[in-house]
Amino acid sequence: MSKNLVKKWFPAYESVRGHRALEILGPRLRAPDLWHLNRRSVAGAFAVGLFVAFLPIPMQMLLAAVIAIWVRVNLPVSVLLVWVSNPLTIPPILYTAYTIGRWILGEPRRSLRVELTLEWVTGELLTIWMPLMIGSLVLAVVASASGYVTIRVLWWLSVIQRVKLRRARLRRRLLKSQHNPYRSKPDSDQR
Repeated sequence: MSKNLVKKWFPAYESVRGHRALEILGPRLRAPDLWHLNRRSVAGAFAVGLFVAFLPIPMQMLLAAVIAIWVRVNLPVSVLLVWVSNPLTIPPILYTAYTIGRWILGEPRRSLRVELTLEWVTGELLTIWMPLMIGSLVLAVVASASGYVTIRVLWWLSVIQRVKLRRARLRRRLLKSQHNPYRSKPDSDQR
């Protein structure tokens, strides 16, 4: 994916810097790594965004933004990756987290009937919070590390590909060039 294409999706630095709600962050928002698309900043942003996305907490975007500013990784990428956990993906994520947490704690399997009522939250959720949190932390760490390593490897492979293409272009130009010492000379010049 081209850097220019990705830059079109993100808000301009000036518009974010001038936003009234973000004035409290002041000079922290001027850190170049928060806005640049480089290997370290984007890989770190994937780690932060995916870590926060798998935590069952409210205000994930705000937490991802604060962590991204604190560790100086790409802010828009971190905040956008939080949307991995959206209304469609939250149920399977929470079920997987609960299953992993239950397995780690050695708890027996329970049948859960989920209801969106206050009674269910106070009753059932309080009994499953420990396996849910442990499973969520495991998923968050695995997703974060996987995202970081994947972006680093993909970036490295794209750099290798660009270098190979550049060398091939240079080789073609050199072969077409008149001043190429390796170019074979016409027969008339060899006499």
